[in-house]
Amino acid sequence: MIIKTYILKLFLRHIILCFLIGFSFYSNAQRPVENDKPEPLTRILFLFDASQSMYARWQSDMRINIAQKLLINLLDSLKHVENIELALRVYGHQKKFPPQDCDDTRLEVPFSKGNVERIKNKLKALVPRGTTPIAMSLEAAAKDFTPCDNCRNIIILITDGIEECSGDPCAVSRALQKQGIVLRPFVIGIGRDFSADFECVGDYYDASSEQQFVDALRAVISQALNSTTLQVNLLDIYGNPSETNINMTFYDNFSGQVKYNFIHTMNARGVPDTMVVDHLSLYDIVVHSIPAVRKDSVRLIAGKHNTVAIDVPQGYLTLKASGMPSYKELKAIVRKKGTMETLYVQTFNEIQKYLVGKYDLEILCLPRMYINDVEISQNTTTTVEIPQPGVVVIQRPAAGYGSLYIEEKNKLTLVLNLSENITQESIILQPGKYRVVFRTKFSSRTFNTVEKSFIIESGKSQTIKLFM
Repeated sequence: MIIKTYILKLFLRHIILCFLIGFSFYSNAQRPVENDKPEPLTRILFLFDASQSMYARWQSDMRINIAQKLLINLLDSLKHVENIELALRVYGHQKKFPPQDCDDTRLEVPFSKGNVERIKNKLKALVPRGTTPIAMSLEAAAKDFTPCDNCRNIIILITDGIEECSGDPCAVSRALQKQGIVLRPFVIGIGRDFSADFECVGDYYDASSEQQFVDALRAVISQALNSTTLQVNLLDIYGNPSETNINMTFYDNFSGQVKYNFIHTMNARGVPDTMVVDHLSLYDIVVHSIPAVRKDSVRLIAGKHNTVAIDVPQGYLTLKASGMPSYKELKAIVRKKGTMETLYVQTFNEIQKYLVGKYDLEILCLPRMYINDVEISQNTTTTVEIPQPGVVVIQRPAAGYGSLYIEEKNKLTLVLNLSENITQESIILQPGKYRVVFRTKFSSRTFNTVEKSFIIESGKSQTIKLFM
């Protein structure tokens, strides 16, 4: 009896366990898959000046000693920061000056995780010796950033002097940014204000005093690591942020490269959703409405919630044709009023959003129809409807040459050329008066040309026989 009871308990436990596993699997299967993009890896390269001038006195000690100590203190604070990699490149420390060696730059510690101690030890061992090849060092730094699909590459240049090797740090920095290798660099000038020389290189921070150096280091790291949020308000014609569900492309203003694509969304509170973006870029934002709207040179404030407003007032256009089954995928070219640029090719029975304004339509039926000054109003649906077409079947005795024209005010306008190698053709036409002209391939006399006029009525078909 005891054995039976024990076996029954084991059986019940087994049934319950199977049920729980099955339910868990089912629940997980029903849960929507999150496709959140991973946060980009932030890679910071410290470009450190170890030229001979770093031996100069600076307040409480020599520049090199103060810079080493304060940078090491900063590195200690970065030890446990996630999603970050650091590297150290040094210039002016390998060859004694004089003579001048403008190739004196070296990557001392490459990028890797958990290398703070290696960088600290290398900094402590530096002995200033040489000159200041800043442009060469920036150019060499491009190779320090190995290829990466989801990285933010940042250079922090710490220097007590300007370029001494006839290079152009500004040109090199512009090239690195334009190629998308690095974001706009940070420059910290030790000892005196070098802003006139380095503002073209990157965001310059003056460290004329030790405290300013500490503050500059903190500010730069804060800008490099702190999240910046952005809310884009797409405004309707009344200035309300009611427009949404449109893709927005963020281009780097300097390099022209695509940085982000976001489909604009309203959050659960009914206001434009917040996005986390990199504030180190200057952005050109393109809202892909029809036509597109562009807002250039958008600068964000680091560590703050930024709001950008863009006017995108929209209404709707729908195209209809009576007796639609006669047409298969009938389309219309939509243009801004008075221009020939194609904005969109809209299919009939489709509802499409456009910016508020006037548009010209070219409907690709036979013959083509042109409807101008179609007005789109805020949150209103404008309907354009064309007549139901008719059908003509054109029969001829043999292959040959022919054309179909519409007759209007004693003038013939070409609609289409008939197919040369068939003897029967079915054509969908808008209501109107038409004329067909034909001659067989085998006739050697112009006099054998045949022509017939006919009228197309909505919803009706007829056969035209082109026999002598």
